[in-house]
Amino acid sequence: MPELAVKSNCYDVAIVGGGVVGCAVARRLTLDGARVVLIEKGADILSGASKANSALLHTGFDAPAGSLELQCMQAGYAEYLAIRAELNLPLLETGGMVIAWNEEQLSKLDGILAQAHGNGVGDAVLVDGAAVAAREPHLAPSLGAVLVPGEHVIDPWSAPLAYLTQAVVNGAEFLRSTEVIGGRFADDEWALDTSSGPLRARFVVNCAGLFGDRLEASLLGDAHFSIKPRKGQFLVFDKMAAKLMRTIILPVPTERTKGVVLARTAFGNVLVGPTAEEQDDRVHARTDEATLEILHDAAVAMIPELADVPVNAIYAGLRPASEQKHYRIRREDGRQFLTLGGIRSTGLTAALGLAQFAAGELRAMGLEISALAEPVVKPMPNISEMAPRDWQAENHGTIICHCELVTEREIAATFDTAVPPGDLGGLKRRTRACMGRCQGFYCSANVARLSEGRLDPPMAAAS
Repeated sequence: MPELAVKSNCYDVAIVGGGVVGCAVARRLTLDGARVVLIEKGADILSGASKANSALLHTGFDAPAGSLELQCMQAGYAEYLAIRAELNLPLLETGGMVIAWNEEQLSKLDGILAQAHGNGVGDAVLVDGAAVAAREPHLAPSLGAVLVPGEHVIDPWSAPLAYLTQAVVNGAEFLRSTEVIGGRFADDEWALDTSSGPLRARFVVNCAGLFGDRLEASLLGDAHFSIKPRKGQFLVFDKMAAKLMRTIILPVPTERTKGVVLARTAFGNVLVGPTAEEQDDRVHARTDEATLEILHDAAVAMIPELADVPVNAIYAGLRPASEQKHYRIRREDGRQFLTLGGIRSTGLTAALGLAQFAAGELRAMGLEISALAEPVVKPMPNISEMAPRDWQAENHGTIICHCELVTEREIAATFDTAVPPGDLGGLKRRTRACMGRCQGFYCSANVARLSEGRLDPPMAAAS
């Protein structure tokens, strides 16, 4: 097996999995002074579960009381608000309403409010149907809601990119297209076998998402949990839909799922989803027409005027659910191994909090590190609709993607960054190119030209 070109003979921590949690952990540990390598088997970050979500920043109002999930969500929420300005991360302050559409749902609102207050979300209030209509005049009549002012919308792609970028510019290493295929712990360190060659690290953090149980079994000999992939399908309405709502519309949850959400996006659209469909396949999340029709009907039932708004995009993602609802954490002191598993729909919010938790657990296991005195801060380019974008600047040059107003220099610039895109999905998530009404029909040839020789697979093979 070839030797791997690495910056360190032995890292302090090897993090396996480049989703939002892995990126957040890489940032936290690097800023805390650890020598970190993030290993991702995909060609880019967010190649698994993290690439498809509802992009909500949650208060934790409905999280299990006293749970690690609640702790991490609220810590992550607070840290996001604290760092978003310096990292140039957007926040669409919408608030959220858990809507009761029938008497059965109405009977549950008092319990939802009590849980919110018990979780420390003291500004949550009960409002009647008239107050709901006054706040959301395009909404179908309802019986009432729990209003949670702190529920917001963020850019779900720039945030994890910012986390990993800050890690890399402060000394972390990112290995993409690299799979961990085995490993041994001996003499106070891990010897990991990867598809790119061997590497050594004192500690391993398992953030492998949909494959977290398999990685645990491979390295430790057994897994303490089993991933049960849960597919979620989404519909994205055209930008004209955004004028029809301002608040995140949340359902009264069931035992099985939080239910279908209707929300604006950071990019000026409105999305509805996700579904909750069990499947065995851990890689492919396919959409189907019948389910998408159900989603469309659900959105129109909530906002009837959406019936006249075209759908721009459809997508599906997989959540790394397990046989139990709570986060699946395993700490092996004797083998210096930590699993952060079963991180489902709250992972985008909880990621920074989970990173704080992981840093504490590693210190308790013996990791001795000192925080960087003056860490480098690298703001992200804005791709949201909440701040000026490149096409609005003077001398912006050629616009390549007219649906999403992406300039040529934005696409070129993303390849000259600390964490450039590795595949077409990564390029889309960094620029919004090929993600508008035409889904790349008009701009893909020029995007392929600008990205020639830089993506794996190249656009011609990916399309």
